[in-house]
Amino acid sequence: MMYYRRFGRTELPMPVFSCGGMRYQHQWQDTSFDQIPEANQKEVEASIYRALELGINHIETARAYGTSEMQLGKVLPKIPRERLIVQTKVCSNSDPLKFKQNFDQSLAYLQLDHVDLFGIHGINNPESFQDTIKPGGCLAVAKQLKAEGKVRFIGFSSHAATDLIIQAIETNEFDYVNLHWYYINQNNWSAIEAATRHDMGVFIISPSNKGGQLYQPPEKLLNLCSPLSPMVFNDLFCLSHPQVHTLSIGASKATDFDEHLKTIPLLDRWDEILPPIQKRLEQELVNCLGENWVKTWDIGLPNHKQTPNNINIPVILWLRNLAIAYDMIDYAKMRYNLLGSAGDWFPGKNAEGVENLDLSQCLVNSPHADQIPHLLAETHQLLKGETVLRLSKS
Repeated sequence: MMYYRRFGRTELPMPVFSCGGMRYQHQWQDTSFDQIPEANQKEVEASIYRALELGINHIETARAYGTSEMQLGKVLPKIPRERLIVQTKVCSNSDPLKFKQNFDQSLAYLQLDHVDLFGIHGINNPESFQDTIKPGGCLAVAKQLKAEGKVRFIGFSSHAATDLIIQAIETNEFDYVNLHWYYINQNNWSAIEAATRHDMGVFIISPSNKGGQLYQPPEKLLNLCSPLSPMVFNDLFCLSHPQVHTLSIGASKATDFDEHLKTIPLLDRWDEILPPIQKRLEQELVNCLGENWVKTWDIGLPNHKQTPNNINIPVILWLRNLAIAYDMIDYAKMRYNLLGSAGDWFPGKNAEGVENLDLSQCLVNSPHADQIPHLLAETHQLLKGETVLRLSKS
């Protein structure tokens, strides 16, 4: 049986798992429907009907997800509209007319007369924030669409630094937010608290992929999370916080929901199930990295804009922690090699050439200033590889 939570001031009964539409689409570029393989479209349909069978009636997609909207548009109109909570997102744009045209394209592809949730996609930097909130900007367009009945509620998604997410939340202009937050990266908790103060819905982006590639966990992480799988542990950790309303399952096939469903019967017992697992995970960090490092590694670190060559020191050291303590080498490599190619979505650069830089000034507030340059060089050797492009760029 599916659990539902009130999605903030929208009052929508939101399933604790959502059907994210990024991974089952055929490709990242628009194309004509006759170019989409029949097998792929059947998988999309099977995933949607399986989701609904499970009570997962929130279908989430975006204009930037290539053929996702078009493929959903062949399925969703066949389902009674009142059974669905449909969300799409359109990237912020300096040209409000272009933003409106992109929304119109979304609605046409979805073959619906309205969406329940409309997100400004990717408020990731001050420029996109200003494009959204300026007079006559994207938010004004979204409000007009709401007045016309094409949109029921307005939200935003973000990969930005926490302070910018909070700035957007504090405008009190949005009904919900899509953001990152999971066990291995809890930096955005203060943004979730801000959203709670404003009675906004909270949707967690990609908890199983960005949250650690938990569909392919290393054996060490499997053992540490036992008797749960790392995926179920992370789901239960997130949902043990009532401020979190739904987690995205980026399904690529109908069976991708199965492991997540094991979380549902545990929700009422999270307080007895989670503590021993969390204690093991925390102790393993100490065992592998030392108690002093675990407690103080992130103190006084500069952001990438304050660092020579824009090296993202906090992210690199965080990935080193995960790789060493939990054997999350593959995940750490994937994320590390995104640095330098993902823009505001994953900012800053990796530590290539760090031995030729003087970091003393930017590390003046770190208790580990003498050690960090060596650790950055060591991490580069451990994690370096081919540059990884964002999925949407590949």
